[in-house]
Amino acid sequence: MRARLHEIAQAADPRQGLVDSVGDLSGVEIFHNLVLLASYIAPEKTPGGIIRPHHSLVEDRFQSVVGLVLKCGPLAFKDDSIAKFGGVTVNPGEWVLYRPSDTQEMFFRHLNTNEGTACRLIEDTLIKGRIADPATVY
Repeated sequence: MRARLHEIAQAADPRQGLVDSVGDLSGVEIFHNLVLLASYIAPEKTPGGIIRPHHSLVEDRFQSVVGLVLKCGPLAFKDDSIAKFGGVTVNPGEWVLYRPSDTQEMFFRHLNTNEGTACRLIEDTLIKGRIADPATVY
């Protein structure tokens, strides 16, 4: 877990770092109105040059309010008798805002390792918004 968190936190492009870390999701099918997110891990080094300790990176796994959309279920962001999205949708590769307690955490195991990348499942109606840069929210 430690090596994986540091690898993700040091990626020059956080989006690509998470996509690479999760790996091939072609065998994963998301049902109903659920959305699969990868948890954003802030960079290990702050803009001011401070190196964040490991426990701070681990805390991002639990407290991060930003995730990268990996996959959406076939009914995600489709209007129904209860939910009206007004044309709003999200696509894989976009950053979204959410409340961590509204999600179910899971890990996708990396080939030939016992490590995984922290991901979350969330209902489409519980996604609060979209953001261009995950580093602007903490």
